[in-house]
Amino acid sequence: ATYLVLSPEHALALQITTNEKCSEVKRYVEAARSKSDLERTDLAKEKTGVFTGAYAVNPVNQTKIPIWVADYVLVSYGTGAIMAVPAHDERDHEFAKRFVLPIIEVIEGGHVSEAAFTGVGTVVNSTSPDKSFSINGLSSDIAISKIIDWLEQKKFGKKTIHYRLRDWLFSRQRYWGEPIPMIHTKEGVKPLQLDELPLALPETGEKIYRKISETGESPLGLISDWVNTKDRSTGHDAKRETNTMPQWAGSSWYFLRYLDPRNVKALVDAKKEKYWMPVDLYVGGAEHAVLHLLYARFWHKVLFDCGVVSTEEPFQKLVNQGMILGEDSQKMSKSRGNVVSPDELVREYGADSVRLYEMFMGPLEMVKPWNTSGVEGVSRFLGRVWRLGMGEAGGMAQIVNQEPLEAQKKILHQTIQKVTADIDELKFHTAISTLMVFVNEIMKFETCSKKVVESFLLLLAPFAPHIAEELWSRLGNTESLAYKPWPEFDPSYLVETEVEIAVQVLGRIRSRMVVAKGLPEVELKQIVLQDETIKSWISEKPIRKWIIVPDRLVNLIV
Repeated sequence: ATYLVLSPEHALALQITTNEKCSEVKRYVEAARSKSDLERTDLAKEKTGVFTGAYAVNPVNQTKIPIWVADYVLVSYGTGAIMAVPAHDERDHEFAKRFVLPIIEVIEGGHVSEAAFTGVGTVVNSTSPDKSFSINGLSSDIAISKIIDWLEQKKFGKKTIHYRLRDWLFSRQRYWGEPIPMIHTKEGVKPLQLDELPLALPETGEKIYRKISETGESPLGLISDWVNTKDRSTGHDAKRETNTMPQWAGSSWYFLRYLDPRNVKALVDAKKEKYWMPVDLYVGGAEHAVLHLLYARFWHKVLFDCGVVSTEEPFQKLVNQGMILGEDSQKMSKSRGNVVSPDELVREYGADSVRLYEMFMGPLEMVKPWNTSGVEGVSRFLGRVWRLGMGEAGGMAQIVNQEPLEAQKKILHQTIQKVTADIDELKFHTAISTLMVFVNEIMKFETCSKKVVESFLLLLAPFAPHIAEELWSRLGNTESLAYKPWPEFDPSYLVETEVEIAVQVLGRIRSRMVVAKGLPEVELKQIVLQDETIKSWISEKPIRKWIIVPDRLVNLIV
């Protein structure tokens, strides 16, 4: 540490300031009070501060270091006083550079004269003057715990954890919502005892939530037999809190309650929580980041410290899905008149068509404008799927109960591989596109194996569950496809044995042909020269040069 910083609001800021610096510090403190916390902690702004004229003694090495007042330190964060280690903190480093203060490296791994090194590294320059204590050579994460233990032994300080969640109004005057388990007594506000939990809302036949009490309290204040209670610890009269918790209270831990919803003895059974948590994937709008996710993480970390949950983080992966705009590419709103009613679309095209189109519109994370004609296109595709599964006119002649043709196996296994990979990566639009290609290719055959169609329906089911289930049943299956395992692909069918090559004459494409992959040049030349189209272009002209790109292109220079 090369200097200390006090928040402008800190009680000691003016007390320790020397007479010579008093007026300067007072002006700075007054100016800081007019700024918001957001303005003060803005990383883009230039650091400001003022020297108090006072010094503090570092209890570890007995070094005197200057005490500054700076608005980048908030009184609400920790104790409102920090020891500054500019070599390894970005804000401290910027401040030290601004006011030409010493920067001493204590963790190896960076160039501290240029920028703060904030990673984990080996500790250096960290031995007490009498050599009685040293953390040199330790990894910095281990050294931090060791120095804290040493400070506690010497009674220079103590380890503590500060929880901070600012500006959260944790009550509202509504009837519905979780009641706050507190009572008001002569001795003050008290929490209910554990065996009195959970506290449920009172059952009432009246539409109490529409009424407002004369006292201005929430609607619960009208239910006197619920409000008036006893303080079990003293036996004295008490009143329940009549405000309820905001919606953030329940939504901050709902995912834990899903694991064990009927447990009346605990929030969640420890074994079930350990089995299921953390949540593998959280999909939500970007607006959740500063609301639900902030509170859910805070709540979960408190529960982790209390030993209620086994994971420090509630969610392993977050994906923000993009917003669907109106057909005018503006955000849907009634005032703009561009709201699309899903109910009307479902009545006209069916739920599967609407669901499929939403996923087919583009990448999940992208903002996308709605286009009703796109639903019509997807609906036509599902019509082809129906004809495929039913063997109706316009589709295939028949579905046969026999082993698939090798060509059909190839198409199927390539489809399984692509759709499986796309779903894992949440690329639903490309997975659906692959299913469309499958239908186009399979419909070229006169017959198709029932096994191939069934495997296709299993791939289609996550996107269009109703039509997939219906066709599955009509193929003679008595058990729902939801209980069938996901199809697996055979890698041997993913290897291409044939390729399409372009044949050019003097650099212009004149023909295309399918040949065996890796075909030797001698055989390839013979096949090219036998092609009637190529014959007509080269006529009797002598071939001066062959340019061959294996498995892709042949160019004849004549």
